[in-house]
Amino acid sequence: MDTVSLPTVFDRLSALADSTRSRLLLLLEQRELSVSELCAVVQLPQSTVSRHLKVLVDEGWAAGRADGPSRHYRLAPKLDAGARALWETVRESLTVTPQARDDAARLPAVVAARASRSKQFFSTTAGRWDGVRSELFGASADLALLGLLDDRWSVGDLGCGTGVIAATLAPYVDRVVAVDASAEMLDAAGQRLHGVDNVDLRAGQLEALPVAAGELDAAVLFLVLHYVTDPGAALAEAGRALRPGGRLLVVDMAPHDRVDYSERMGHLWLGFDRDQLTEWLREAGMTAARFADVPVDPQAKGPKLFAATARRTDT
Repeated sequence: MDTVSLPTVFDRLSALADSTRSRLLLLLEQRELSVSELCAVVQLPQSTVSRHLKVLVDEGWAAGRADGPSRHYRLAPKLDAGARALWETVRESLTVTPQARDDAARLPAVVAARASRSKQFFSTTAGRWDGVRSELFGASADLALLGLLDDRWSVGDLGCGTGVIAATLAPYVDRVVAVDASAEMLDAAGQRLHGVDNVDLRAGQLEALPVAAGELDAAVLFLVLHYVTDPGAALAEAGRALRPGGRLLVVDMAPHDRVDYSERMGHLWLGFDRDQLTEWLREAGMTAARFADVPVDPQAKGPKLFAATARRTDT
Protein backbone atom coordinates (compact mmCIF):
# COMPACT_ATOMS: atom_id res chain seq x y z
CA MET A 1 0.00 0.00 0.00
CA ASP A 2 1.24 3.50 -0.82
CA THR A 3 1.74 5.05 2.63
CA VAL A 4 1.99 8.58 1.18
CA SER A 5 -1.74 8.58 0.49
CA LEU A 6 -2.80 7.42 3.98
CA PRO A 7 -2.93 10.86 5.68
CA THR A 8 -5.14 12.18 2.92
CA VAL A 9 -7.53 9.26 3.29
CA PHE A 10 -7.68 9.61 7.05
CA ASP A 11 -8.22 13.37 6.78
CA ARG A 12 -11.14 12.76 4.47
CA LEU A 13 -12.64 10.19 6.78
CA SER A 14 -12.24 12.50 9.75
CA ALA A 15 -13.97 15.39 7.98
CA LEU A 16 -17.00 13.28 7.05
CA ALA A 17 -17.15 11.34 10.34
CA ASP A 18 -19.03 14.17 12.04
CA SER A 19 -22.75 13.93 11.27
CA THR A 20 -23.23 17.70 11.21
CA ARG A 21 -20.52 18.18 8.59
CA SER A 22 -22.01 15.41 6.47
CA ARG A 23 -25.46 17.01 6.74
CA LEU A 24 -24.03 20.36 5.64
CA LEU A 25 -22.25 18.76 2.70
CA LEU A 26 -25.45 16.99 1.63
CA LEU A 27 -27.22 20.36 1.50
CA LEU A 28 -24.33 22.04 -0.33
CA GLU A 29 -24.40 19.32 -2.97
CA GLN A 30 -27.97 20.34 -3.80
CA ARG A 31 -27.41 24.12 -4.02
CA GLU A 32 -25.23 26.99 -2.93
CA LEU A 33 -26.24 28.33 0.49
CA SER A 34 -25.18 31.07 2.88
CA VAL A 35 -24.19 30.47 6.49
CA SER A 36 -27.48 31.91 7.75
CA GLU A 37 -29.46 29.70 5.36
CA LEU A 38 -27.57 26.62 6.52
CA CYS A 39 -28.27 27.60 10.14
CA ALA A 40 -31.97 27.82 9.35
CA VAL A 41 -32.02 24.40 7.68
CA VAL A 42 -29.99 22.41 10.21
CA GLN A 43 -31.28 24.50 13.16
CA LEU A 44 -27.88 25.07 14.71
CA PRO A 45 -26.19 28.30 15.86
CA GLN A 46 -23.98 30.22 13.46
CA SER A 47 -20.83 29.55 15.47
CA THR A 48 -21.36 25.80 15.15
CA VAL A 49 -22.14 25.91 11.43
CA SER A 50 -19.20 28.22 10.69
CA ARG A 51 -16.81 25.96 12.60
CA HIS A 52 -17.87 22.89 10.63
CA LEU A 53 -17.79 24.78 7.33
CA LYS A 54 -14.19 25.77 7.99
CA VAL A 55 -13.24 22.10 8.34
CA LEU A 56 -15.06 21.22 5.10
CA VAL A 57 -13.34 24.03 3.22
CA ASP A 58 -9.91 23.32 4.70
CA GLU A 59 -10.19 19.63 3.78
CA GLY A 60 -11.34 20.42 0.22
CA TRP A 61 -14.93 19.21 0.54
CA ALA A 62 -16.59 22.61 0.16
CA ALA A 63 -15.85 25.91 -1.58
CA GLY A 64 -16.96 29.38 -0.53
CA ARG A 65 -17.31 32.74 -2.22
CA ALA A 66 -17.78 36.24 -0.85
CA ASP A 67 -21.11 37.93 -1.57
CA GLY A 68 -21.04 41.38 -0.02
CA PRO A 69 -20.80 41.01 3.75
CA SER A 70 -21.69 37.30 3.71
CA ARG A 71 -20.31 34.12 2.17
CA HIS A 72 -22.01 31.38 0.17
CA TYR A 73 -20.84 27.77 0.11
CA ARG A 74 -21.25 24.76 -2.17
CA LEU A 75 -19.83 21.29 -2.64
CA ALA A 76 -16.34 21.55 -4.08
CA PRO A 77 -16.83 21.36 -7.87
CA LYS A 78 -13.82 19.16 -8.63
CA LEU A 79 -13.58 16.31 -6.14
CA ASP A 80 -11.08 13.66 -7.18
CA ALA A 81 -12.25 10.10 -7.83
CA GLY A 82 -11.34 8.85 -4.35
CA ALA A 83 -13.11 11.69 -2.58
CA ARG A 84 -16.15 11.31 -4.81
CA ALA A 85 -16.39 7.57 -4.07
CA LEU A 86 -16.07 8.17 -0.32
CA TRP A 87 -18.74 10.87 -0.37
CA GLU A 88 -21.16 8.69 -2.34
CA THR A 89 -20.79 5.96 0.29
CA VAL A 90 -21.44 8.38 3.14
CA ARG A 91 -24.32 10.05 1.30
CA GLU A 92 -26.10 6.75 0.70
CA SER A 93 -26.29 6.08 4.44
CA LEU A 94 -26.94 9.70 5.37
CA THR A 95 -29.98 10.41 3.19
CA VAL A 96 -32.18 7.89 5.04
CA THR A 97 -31.56 9.38 8.49
CA PRO A 98 -34.33 11.41 10.21
CA GLN A 99 -32.08 14.47 10.46
CA ALA A 100 -31.31 14.47 6.73
CA ARG A 101 -34.98 14.05 5.91
CA ASP A 102 -35.87 16.98 8.16
CA ASP A 103 -33.15 19.08 6.50
CA ALA A 104 -34.56 18.22 3.07
CA ALA A 105 -38.04 19.25 4.20
CA ARG A 106 -36.84 22.63 5.52
CA LEU A 107 -34.59 23.49 2.57
CA PRO A 108 -37.31 24.59 0.06
CA ALA A 109 -38.77 27.10 2.52
CA VAL A 110 -35.36 28.61 3.21
CA VAL A 111 -34.63 28.98 -0.49
CA ALA A 112 -38.10 30.42 -1.11
CA ALA A 113 -37.45 33.08 1.53
CA ARG A 114 -34.33 34.12 -0.39
CA ALA A 115 -36.31 34.55 -3.59
CA SER A 116 -39.07 36.59 -1.93
CA ARG A 117 -36.93 39.75 -2.03
CA SER A 118 -36.95 39.75 -5.83
CA LYS A 119 -40.65 38.91 -6.07
CA GLN A 120 -41.58 41.76 -3.77
CA PHE A 121 -39.45 44.20 -5.74
CA PHE A 122 -40.97 43.26 -9.11
CA SER A 123 -44.55 43.25 -7.86
CA THR A 124 -44.25 46.95 -7.01
CA THR A 125 -41.82 48.18 -9.68
CA ALA A 126 -43.21 47.14 -13.06
CA GLY A 127 -44.48 50.65 -13.81
CA ARG A 128 -41.10 52.31 -13.25
CA TRP A 129 -38.75 49.43 -14.09
CA ASP A 130 -37.57 50.93 -17.38
CA GLY A 131 -36.38 54.06 -15.60
CA VAL A 132 -34.65 52.05 -12.87
CA ARG A 133 -32.85 49.88 -15.42
CA SER A 134 -31.79 52.86 -17.52
CA GLU A 135 -30.49 54.69 -14.45
CA LEU A 136 -28.37 51.71 -13.43
CA PHE A 137 -27.02 50.49 -16.75
CA GLY A 138 -27.69 53.04 -19.49
CA ALA A 139 -29.02 52.51 -22.99
CA SER A 140 -25.81 51.16 -24.54
CA ALA A 141 -26.21 47.81 -22.74
CA ASP A 142 -28.78 46.80 -25.38
CA LEU A 143 -26.02 46.81 -28.02
CA ALA A 144 -24.83 43.43 -26.72
CA LEU A 145 -27.76 41.88 -28.61
CA LEU A 146 -26.44 42.72 -32.07
CA GLY A 147 -24.41 39.52 -32.37
CA LEU A 148 -27.50 37.31 -32.10
CA LEU A 149 -29.83 38.48 -34.82
CA ASP A 150 -30.89 36.17 -37.65
CA ASP A 151 -34.22 36.52 -39.44
CA ARG A 152 -34.88 32.74 -39.39
CA TRP A 153 -34.49 32.27 -35.64
CA SER A 154 -36.87 31.64 -32.78
CA VAL A 155 -35.29 33.53 -29.88
CA GLY A 156 -36.07 33.23 -26.19
CA ASP A 157 -36.14 36.41 -24.09
CA LEU A 158 -35.82 34.67 -20.73
CA GLY A 159 -36.81 36.97 -17.90
CA CYS A 160 -38.34 39.43 -20.33
CA GLY A 161 -39.52 42.00 -17.77
CA THR A 162 -41.48 44.77 -19.47
CA GLY A 163 -40.62 43.50 -22.95
CA VAL A 164 -37.87 45.94 -23.97
CA ILE A 165 -35.58 43.24 -25.34
CA ALA A 166 -38.44 41.32 -26.97
CA ALA A 167 -39.52 44.51 -28.74
CA THR A 168 -35.94 45.10 -29.90
CA LEU A 169 -35.59 41.55 -31.24
CA ALA A 170 -39.02 41.14 -32.84
CA PRO A 171 -38.39 43.07 -36.09
CA TYR A 172 -35.26 41.07 -36.83
CA VAL A 173 -36.15 37.45 -36.04
CA ASP A 174 -38.90 35.05 -36.99
CA ARG A 175 -40.33 34.65 -33.48
CA VAL A 176 -39.63 35.74 -29.89
CA VAL A 177 -40.67 33.59 -26.93
CA ALA A 178 -40.73 35.97 -23.95
CA VAL A 179 -40.89 34.38 -20.48
CA ASP A 180 -41.25 35.99 -17.05
CA ALA A 181 -42.44 34.86 -13.62
CA SER A 182 -43.95 38.23 -12.65
CA ALA A 183 -47.56 38.80 -13.69
CA GLU A 184 -47.05 42.54 -13.35
CA MET A 185 -44.05 42.49 -15.67
CA LEU A 186 -45.92 40.41 -18.24
CA ASP A 187 -48.84 42.86 -18.15
CA ALA A 188 -46.43 45.73 -18.84
CA ALA A 189 -44.79 43.70 -21.62
CA GLY A 190 -48.20 42.99 -23.16
CA GLN A 191 -48.96 46.69 -23.31
CA ARG A 192 -45.60 47.49 -24.85
CA LEU A 193 -45.91 44.71 -27.44
CA HIS A 194 -49.53 45.38 -28.41
CA GLY A 195 -49.83 44.79 -32.15
CA VAL A 196 -46.52 42.88 -32.43
CA ASP A 197 -47.62 39.53 -33.77
CA ASN A 198 -44.41 37.51 -33.55
CA VAL A 199 -43.86 37.70 -29.77
CA ASP A 200 -45.26 34.89 -27.63
CA LEU A 201 -45.55 35.95 -23.95
CA ARG A 202 -45.44 33.06 -21.49
CA ALA A 203 -45.61 32.95 -17.68
CA GLY A 204 -43.04 30.73 -16.00
CA GLN A 205 -39.97 30.37 -13.85
CA LEU A 206 -36.53 30.45 -15.44
CA GLU A 207 -35.65 27.26 -13.54
CA ALA A 208 -38.65 25.50 -15.17
CA LEU A 209 -39.20 27.17 -18.54
CA PRO A 210 -42.56 26.76 -20.34
CA VAL A 211 -40.58 26.04 -23.51
CA ALA A 212 -40.20 22.72 -25.32
CA ALA A 213 -36.81 21.06 -25.60
CA GLY A 214 -34.94 22.37 -28.64
CA GLU A 215 -37.64 24.97 -29.42
CA LEU A 216 -35.23 27.91 -29.57
CA ASP A 217 -32.39 28.77 -31.93
CA ALA A 218 -31.02 31.29 -29.47
CA ALA A 219 -31.83 32.67 -26.04
CA VAL A 220 -31.07 35.80 -24.06
CA LEU A 221 -30.70 36.23 -20.30
CA PHE A 222 -30.44 40.00 -20.17
CA LEU A 223 -29.80 41.53 -16.73
CA VAL A 224 -31.91 38.86 -15.06
CA LEU A 225 -29.59 36.12 -13.76
CA HIS A 226 -28.80 38.06 -10.57
CA TYR A 227 -32.48 37.76 -9.61
CA VAL A 228 -32.54 33.96 -9.96
CA THR A 229 -32.34 31.77 -6.87
CA ASP A 230 -30.45 29.02 -8.68
CA PRO A 231 -28.57 30.40 -11.73
CA GLY A 232 -27.16 26.98 -12.56
CA ALA A 233 -30.66 25.54 -12.89
CA ALA A 234 -31.76 28.50 -15.03
CA LEU A 235 -28.80 28.01 -17.37
CA ALA A 236 -29.54 24.30 -17.56
CA GLU A 237 -33.13 25.08 -18.58
CA ALA A 238 -31.91 27.54 -21.20
CA GLY A 239 -29.64 24.83 -22.58
CA ARG A 240 -32.53 22.36 -22.70
CA ALA A 241 -34.68 24.83 -24.61
CA LEU A 242 -31.98 25.40 -27.24
CA ARG A 243 -31.56 23.22 -30.30
CA PRO A 244 -28.19 21.46 -30.64
CA GLY A 245 -25.74 24.16 -31.63
CA GLY A 246 -28.10 26.89 -30.41
CA ARG A 247 -26.61 30.01 -28.86
CA LEU A 248 -27.10 31.66 -25.49
CA LEU A 249 -26.26 35.25 -24.59
CA VAL A 250 -25.93 36.25 -20.94
CA VAL A 251 -25.59 39.94 -20.11
CA ASP A 252 -25.16 40.70 -16.43
CA MET A 253 -23.06 42.43 -13.80
CA ALA A 254 -19.46 41.62 -12.99
CA PRO A 255 -18.77 41.01 -9.27
CA HIS A 256 -19.38 44.19 -7.27
CA ASP A 257 -19.87 45.45 -3.72
CA ARG A 258 -23.22 47.26 -4.05
CA VAL A 259 -24.76 45.44 -1.10
CA ASP A 260 -27.72 47.83 -0.99
CA TYR A 261 -29.00 46.36 -4.27
CA SER A 262 -30.05 43.25 -2.33
CA GLU A 263 -32.30 45.29 -0.06
CA ARG A 264 -33.55 47.94 -2.50
CA MET A 265 -34.06 45.84 -5.62
CA GLY A 266 -34.08 42.23 -4.49
CA HIS A 267 -30.78 41.24 -6.13
CA LEU A 268 -29.83 37.73 -5.03
CA TRP A 269 -26.33 37.77 -6.54
CA LEU A 270 -23.76 40.58 -6.43
CA GLY A 271 -22.53 39.88 -9.95
CA PHE A 272 -20.85 36.83 -11.47
CA ASP A 273 -17.26 35.93 -12.18
CA ARG A 274 -16.15 34.20 -15.33
CA ASP A 275 -15.05 30.94 -13.67
CA GLN A 276 -18.36 30.40 -11.90
CA LEU A 277 -20.41 31.15 -15.00
CA THR A 278 -18.22 28.90 -17.14
CA GLU A 279 -18.72 26.02 -14.70
CA TRP A 280 -22.50 26.46 -14.70
CA LEU A 281 -22.54 26.55 -18.50
CA ARG A 282 -20.44 23.40 -18.68
CA GLU A 283 -22.80 21.60 -16.30
CA ALA A 284 -25.70 22.79 -18.47
CA GLY A 285 -24.20 21.10 -21.53
CA MET A 286 -22.96 24.30 -23.13
CA THR A 287 -19.54 25.49 -24.18
CA ALA A 288 -18.64 29.04 -23.23
CA ALA A 289 -17.39 30.73 -26.39
CA ARG A 290 -16.64 34.33 -25.47
CA PHE A 291 -16.68 36.81 -22.60
CA ALA A 292 -16.49 40.53 -23.21
CA ASP A 293 -16.98 43.68 -21.16
CA VAL A 294 -19.91 45.81 -22.31
CA PRO A 295 -18.77 49.37 -23.12
CA VAL A 296 -19.46 51.63 -20.16
CA ASP A 297 -22.15 54.28 -20.59
CA PRO A 298 -20.92 57.48 -18.88
CA GLN A 299 -24.46 58.14 -17.66
CA ALA A 300 -24.88 54.70 -16.08
CA LYS A 301 -24.67 54.48 -12.29
CA GLY A 302 -24.56 50.71 -11.95
CA PRO A 303 -21.70 48.17 -11.96
CA LYS A 304 -19.72 47.09 -15.00
CA LEU A 305 -21.51 44.65 -17.30
CA PHE A 306 -20.25 41.65 -19.24
CA ALA A 307 -21.62 39.73 -22.22
CA ALA A 308 -21.03 35.98 -22.30
CA THR A 309 -21.96 33.83 -25.27
CA ALA A 310 -22.24 30.05 -25.20
CA ARG A 311 -23.29 27.29 -27.55
CA ARG A 312 -25.26 24.17 -26.70
CA THR A 313 -23.06 21.15 -27.27
CA ASP A 314 -24.35 18.92 -30.06
CA THR A 315 -25.63 15.57 -28.83
